[in-house]
Amino acid sequence: MPDSPVPSAPDSPAPDSPVPSAPVIRIDTPGSFARSVFHERHPVLLRQVLDALPYGPQQRADLAELLARSTGGGPLHPPAGDDPDAARWQEWGAGLWGRSWDEAPFLWAESYFYRRLLDATGYFRPGPWQGVDPFAPFKAAELAGPAVDGELAALDHPGATRPRALLSAALWGNRADLSFRLTAEDGDAAPDLVADDSAALWTALERGRGGRVGLIADNAGRELLPDLVLIDHLLTSGLAGHAALYVKPHPYFVSDATTADTLATLARLRTAPGRAAAATGERLRRAVADGTLTIRTHPFFCAPLPFDAMPADLRDDLAGATLTILKGDLNHRRLVGDRHWPPTTPFAPLTAYFPTPVATLRTLKSDVAVGLAPATLARLDATGTRWRTDGRHALIQFRA
Repeated sequence: MPDSPVPSAPDSPAPDSPVPSAPVIRIDTPGSFARSVFHERHPVLLRQVLDALPYGPQQRADLAELLARSTGGGPLHPPAGDDPDAARWQEWGAGLWGRSWDEAPFLWAESYFYRRLLDATGYFRPGPWQGVDPFAPFKAAELAGPAVDGELAALDHPGATRPRALLSAALWGNRADLSFRLTAEDGDAAPDLVADDSAALWTALERGRGGRVGLIADNAGRELLPDLVLIDHLLTSGLAGHAALYVKPHPYFVSDATTADTLATLARLRTAPGRAAAATGERLRRAVADGTLTIRTHPFFCAPLPFDAMPADLRDDLAGATLTILKGDLNHRRLVGDRHWPPTTPFAPLTAYFPTPVATLRTLKSDVAVGLAPATLARLDATGTRWRTDGRHALIQFRA
């Protein structure tokens, strides 16, 4: 990556850096997508959180204060010193504490908003609300919904489990993002794959046949289901001898998958009416039990920093995989850096630091775009639409 990931880092690379740089995306630009997340999406989200669970007066007041501070440019304060992650956040926010929310990079500010939301609801404090996922009602409703029944039943259809179909399902499953759908426009428009390295991805899996494949998950529910089906295919086909599923250590970004969400999703598969889905769920359950599939997590998956700042123990854990697949928009932003890159900036140099071959399956839902062909960029810009953020375009990118 081009320069230091610390929030106060300069926007220019070192003089001898082979990798370009670009301005960090911020939340203080009027009319920007990043600003709309704080001023349009977050108010809706907090209303839904308060409607979903019977939080008390203090929790409601704390959530209102969080919204006022984060939208009004109030000062940034670190978590309380007795919070379990206080020391980590002191480090992650070095150079920002005491400054305005509006001065924070978008990636950092959005991450910290969700961290403070957990604070406000009592997630970390001893008491009756400790460990209660404020987004659990949304996740549970989606997982139990009729749309999931139809998607699981489709696995019984001929061709549904072909490799290309499974990869496509995992890719477009990223549209099932509860935070994005709070303010999304028509999400049923025809999808558009704007970059496709899938052939190189499958070639890498064939060359590494029998090795370990990592998948860094994004959302729970309707997105995690096709991710798990894809993992099952990799294991049963022999393309992977072992799979590692990386999830968040605690609730994050509304629908991000945790271990509890993964277990609920596995149970949904096993109890599905369709034979193929139920058999997949049973195989995956056995794979977890015998260690062929491991569920892993790390505090850094909820950090407000790009992946080039990952600590040594996480780097060591990822290393050795024949391929790591990153799901979703947020993981993509963290992989390449949440910056105003020219969209034709090559993908490979930006990800050269990553400790394994890496692929990203992403539906575009933020301003970051890299690795596009000039003709593709010209076509997208000519539409006059907000193609970077409307959730109607996706990419499969790979770096060997």
